[in-house]
Amino acid sequence: MKDTPTVLYDVPGPRARRRNILWTVLFLLAFAAVIWWVVASLADKNQLEWSKWAPFFTDARVWETYILPALKNTVIAAALAMVIALPLGALLGILRLSDHRTVRAAAGTVVEFFRAIPVLILMLFANAAYSEFTDISPDTRPLYAVVTGLVLYNASVLAEVVRAGILALPTGQTDAAKAIGMRKGQTMAHVLLPQSVTAMLPALVSQLVVIVKDTALGGAMLGFSELLASVRPMSANYGANTIACFTVVAVIFIALNFALTTFASWLERRLRRGKKSTGAVVGAEAVEELATPGEHPDTH
Repeated sequence: MKDTPTVLYDVPGPRARRRNILWTVLFLLAFAAVIWWVVASLADKNQLEWSKWAPFFTDARVWETYILPALKNTVIAAALAMVIALPLGALLGILRLSDHRTVRAAAGTVVEFFRAIPVLILMLFANAAYSEFTDISPDTRPLYAVVTGLVLYNASVLAEVVRAGILALPTGQTDAAKAIGMRKGQTMAHVLLPQSVTAMLPALVSQLVVIVKDTALGGAMLGFSELLASVRPMSANYGANTIACFTVVAVIFIALNFALTTFASWLERRLRRGKKSTGAVVGAEAVEELATPGEHPDTH
C-alpha cells in the first residue's frame, strides 16, 4: 500500500525509515558509552563506594539537619518570587500595550532595564540596599535579596511573554469586542487574556522553572541556606561525599521542576478541553451590561 502524504510532511519511505533506525541506534550506543565512561570514572575515584552514599539512606540527621530545611528555604523563595513576579509581569506586559505613549515608554523602560541585568547582580544589589537602608535582620536579608532579584528579572521576562501572547491573537478578536461596545479594559480582561493564557503557558512554566533553579545563586553568593548551599556542610560533616551530595541535590531540583511542569501540562490540557467542550455565548443583556455598566438597556 502506497504511503499517503500528510498535511505537514511526507511519510518517510523504506530507505528513510532504515536511516532513522540507524541514527537512533547510533545515538543510543553513544549515550550508553557516555554513561559507562561516567560510571567508570566515578568508580576509579572511589565515588561509588557505599560509605559515601549511605548517610542519605541510613542517617535521618542528614535530611533533618541539612536537606529538608534547605528545601524549605528553596521552596519559600521560589514561591514568593512566583507569586509576586506573575502578576507584576502581567501588569507590565499589559502596560506595554497601552494606548498612551507615556505609559508604554515607562513600562518598556522598566522591562528592558531589569531584563538586561543579570539576576545575580540584582540579588547582590538588593542585598547591599537592604543592608544599607533597612533594618532587616542579617539572618533573613538573603531571602529578601534573592526574592527581590528573582522578581525584578523574571517579571520583566514574563512581561514580554504576556505581551507576545496577546499580540499573537488574531486582530479580529479585538475588532469583535469593539463591535459589541466593549472598552479596552474589558476586552483585555474578558477576551484577550483568557485566550492567550493557553498559548503563553509553556513559556510561563519555563520561566517558573528558571526561578526555582536561580534560587541556587543566592546560596552561592549571598549565603542563603537553600539546597545548593547545603552541599558544603553535608560533605564536611559526613566524609568526602561531595559527588553524592551534588547528585542528591540535583535529583531534588529535577523532582521539583518535574512536578511543576507536570502540573502545568495537566492545567494546559484541562484548559484546552474546556475550550473545546464549552462555548462562551454572550447574550444581548450581557453585551449591554458590558458596553454600559451600571445602566439599564432600556435607558437608551
